[in-house]
Amino acid sequence: MAFENYTIKDIAKALNLSPSTVSRALRDSYEISAETKKLVMAYAEKINYRANPIARSLKERKSYSIGIIVSEIANNFFSQVIDGIESVAYGKNYQVVISQTHESAERERLNVEHLYSRSTDGLLMALSAETSDVSYLQDLMAKGFPIVFFDRVPATIPAHRVIADNKQGGYDAVHYLAQKGCTRIAHLTSARGLSISKERLEGYKMGLLAHGLEVDDALVKYCQYGGLHQGELEQVVEELAETDYDGIFISGDKLTTGYLQVMNERYDERIKQVAIAGFTNSKVVNIFSPTITAIRQPAFDMGQRAAELLIQQIEAKHAAVDFETVVLPTTLLAKK
Repeated sequence: MAFENYTIKDIAKALNLSPSTVSRALRDSYEISAETKKLVMAYAEKINYRANPIARSLKERKSYSIGIIVSEIANNFFSQVIDGIESVAYGKNYQVVISQTHESAERERLNVEHLYSRSTDGLLMALSAETSDVSYLQDLMAKGFPIVFFDRVPATIPAHRVIADNKQGGYDAVHYLAQKGCTRIAHLTSARGLSISKERLEGYKMGLLAHGLEVDDALVKYCQYGGLHQGELEQVVEELAETDYDGIFISGDKLTTGYLQVMNERYDERIKQVAIAGFTNSKVVNIFSPTITAIRQPAFDMGQRAAELLIQQIEAKHAAVDFETVVLPTTLLAKK
């Protein structure tokens, strides 16, 4: 069955209105009376009218699409952030285009350049583990291309940022483990250069010092690719197995599940002696074995807020000069 391709002119002719009146009514303009809006909307629904996005974008010089760049869509945290972004974007009639970096700085740059060249209206992104040079992003923003950063954010670019309170989350994890009697608490984290790694490490150290515990660098292990590469994770877990630790704070979704997998496969007796607290947004954390204390980020809210800030920038009449850093609280879910 073919769909009829109705236009604003067709609606205007049927209702004996001008095309401009119909257009304003469909956009819910304050210039049009409630009665006329109701009439137009009812007829548009009756004929299943859909706006032509190509014609709209040509007229307004906007694509009504925004790009999203994350390390991995399959990551529980990032998939929930994307849900939050989409809930705002679709409500504002923007489509989303999602790209993955798999922690590669080169792939990240290619994704950014592709989305920019395809005339997306703006970009939401979390930096890759390899990213160190962000000058090309700053150049794009200087040209007026809106970018909002979330979760993994650059320190040097003036931009909107939406992050979790990583420092507090790290502190809460260590505080909980110390209260459980742990005295040698290890820390498994991602790439050294990532903002989340730095902030969670700071919270970890604050927690140790608050309980009079030693900060031992031998108990801090980095995974450059955040658990994405199994071999790297296995090596780090083996190094930790050679140390004396009775608790561990893990700094990410992939690292948390990866640590459990390797420990259960190779050190099934040792893992029973270690208390575990980790950042994870898994919806099935209650069936992890052994059970862990989860530090959960408000991922959906983060996505919503980042999308709101980006669309505000896109639709603003003037370029943004004041930028906001939104810090959202984490939640500790203690195991029962």
